[in-house]
Parts: sequence; C-alpha cells; structure tokens
Amino acid sequence: MSTTWWIILAGAVVTYLTRIGGHLVLSRFERVHPRVEAALDAVPAAVLTTLVAPAAVSAEPAELGALVVAGLVALRFDMLPMFLAGAAALGLLRWAGL
Repeated sequence: MSTTWWIILAGAVVTYLTRIGGHLVLSRFERVHPRVEAALDAVPAAVLTTLVAPAAVSAEPAELGALVVAGLVALRFDMLPMFLAGAAALGLLRWAGL
C-alpha cells in the first residue's frame, strides 16, 4: 500500500474519531447550555468562511466569478445546487480563458 493511501486512511480515521468523540462528549450531558449550542451552530459558517475567504482575497477572475455565482445561487437554493452552479461557473470561466 502506497504512502498516499496510508495518509488517506489515517485522515479518514482521525476525522471519524473527532466526529464520534464530539457526539460522545455531548451525549453525556442531559442538556446543553445555550451558549455552547450557539457556538456549535456557528461552526458551519466559520468553516465555510475559512474555505471561501482566502479564495476571495487571492482569486483570479474565474474564481471570483464562480464565487459570485455560487453566492447568488445560495440565496435561493440549498447547498448542492450552489456547489454545482459554482463548479460549473468555474469550469466555464476557465474554459473561456478567464
């Protein structure tokens, strides 16, 4: 087995352990404090920001166009259509030479 496969496998195991660990920790509590719940609700937005912000700051025109398209689609639709529209826009804009 190559090193790449070991890295992928290790990443999958660590990801699974962190997810199940968080579930196990929270399941021990009868009730979660509202501040903890608010913090956990903010995690998806924080992760999305850490992924999108660097691309928005240092992006080429094609990437910026795809971000705009994905953002506009996100205002109206769920995540899958947003992702597909952004990926399609990026592919088309790169194909067009931007």
